[in-house]
Amino acid sequence: MWRTLRMPFVRCLIGMVALALAVGSAWADEEQDYYRIISIATPDSQTDSRDPNWKPSDEGIALEVSGIAVLSPSRVAVAIRKGEVWLLDGVDQVTGEGEESGVVTYQRFASALHEPLGLLQQDDSLITVQRTEMTRLRDTDGDDVADVYDTLASGWGVSGHYHEYAYGPKLDGDGNLWMTLNIGMGLKGEQLQKIVPDAPLGYRQAAWRGWGMKLDSSGELNPVCAGMRSPSGLGANADGDMFYTDQQGNWVATNSLHHMRPGAFSHHPESLASMELRGSTIHDVEEVPNGLAYPEALKRFPQMQPPAVWFPYKKAGQSATDILLDQSGGKFGPFENQLFVGEFTQASMHRVFLEKVNGEYQGACFPFRRGFASAVLRMAQAEDGSVYVGLTNRGWSSLGTSSYGLQRLEWTGKTPFEIQEMRAKPDGFELVFTRQVDVESASDVGSYQLASHTYLYQSSYGSDEVLKQDLKIREAIVSEDRLRVRLKVDGLRELFVHELDAGGVKDENGQPLLHRKAFYTLNNIPQE
Repeated sequence: MWRTLRMPFVRCLIGMVALALAVGSAWADEEQDYYRIISIATPDSQTDSRDPNWKPSDEGIALEVSGIAVLSPSRVAVAIRKGEVWLLDGVDQVTGEGEESGVVTYQRFASALHEPLGLLQQDDSLITVQRTEMTRLRDTDGDDVADVYDTLASGWGVSGHYHEYAYGPKLDGDGNLWMTLNIGMGLKGEQLQKIVPDAPLGYRQAAWRGWGMKLDSSGELNPVCAGMRSPSGLGANADGDMFYTDQQGNWVATNSLHHMRPGAFSHHPESLASMELRGSTIHDVEEVPNGLAYPEALKRFPQMQPPAVWFPYKKAGQSATDILLDQSGGKFGPFENQLFVGEFTQASMHRVFLEKVNGEYQGACFPFRRGFASAVLRMAQAEDGSVYVGLTNRGWSSLGTSSYGLQRLEWTGKTPFEIQEMRAKPDGFELVFTRQVDVESASDVGSYQLASHTYLYQSSYGSDEVLKQDLKIREAIVSEDRLRVRLKVDGLRELFVHELDAGGVKDENGQPLLHRKAFYTLNNIPQE
């Protein structure tokens, strides 16, 4: 999300250039064969708007998308950073096959909002979370302009620090509305007068900063879980359980995906400033370890829960954002019920497979699609399975050719050769592929490389990969249907990330995997 520079600028610039050169255009072109990016044109100064109060500037609308709601096959609502919500009609007519800048019409639906960072359709309304409240927007006279702004929830602390973002809402499987709250970073001056007084352990934050909140059917806003740094993405999985993403920084080793549930603490201790407030679900934290490897830190800090998935830094993104569940029934390819996670700095998307082991979520992340025009901040799926992608690189650099915009990602109907699932087993992993494998290459243990690592839990910025170890694959067993491979592995380690490179595997036509890497967060080794 928009934030202060997270590393020296020169280091960042060198890293981004090296990354762009390493990836190259060939990879994006190959991905385009399976998932096509289509740009939705934004209006210029000549575009006519149906809103009589709109006076377009010479540059047109700065479509810095901060929220998306798909209203119908032809209509999409988008929130933008400057505090407006726009209705876009005719978006389904944009095919990317010609000059279509006049196909989409824009209507301003709402304005004067304070940094809305999400958008959700519910019944005949749109709901967004502003900096200080969750707001319902309603059009009661049918003119496509909101005339009622209702406050659904408020009450969290705001000190005035620019980094105190509020994200959401998203729905869980029971119909509750969820939101997440960014911490303030480096509070000073008058901001310090608005923090929780006499906060435990000396942490200094406004009320409920770094917490996940839930608005239930009775209209009560409840704190649920804590430990968040910059939780800019949230969303439910196919079972209706809620997850959020966090971004690397102090106390956060690298980007991560977390299961939100009562009493769970993730990693950032400044959220514990609210631990003794009425309604807190986290109690009795007396000490926060610092500078320990995560497996040891978790032993010393029983309230802390590991992420369901770690995204190794740069290998699997640099700034995780939104979460999207593929509910298309196969219209978006062979990944139904998996999660897709937006990526800010690399202007890309990653894919996540989750499973439950010993009652807790864990799983693998995979590269999915690069080449968006700017940082991916918000995503929403249409009825035809395509995904609208909201872009803005406001406040932080990203790869891409634009500073903002709206694009649509469509499956071409061709199935890529991918590792569809990576499942933990007592003695290794089972890989599920989207196409039948070549038995000779897939049964050769030399076609795979596997290593594991963990991170440091520390107050300083991020963490290198530590306690690295190469693992021996003893056997690779191909299933009868040639869609699964069982890898038997020596040296599995709980609470470590297991990085797989399946670069030697070919499909039945001799084609390599579109993406050869997978990163499995092995919090629990299954017993059977």
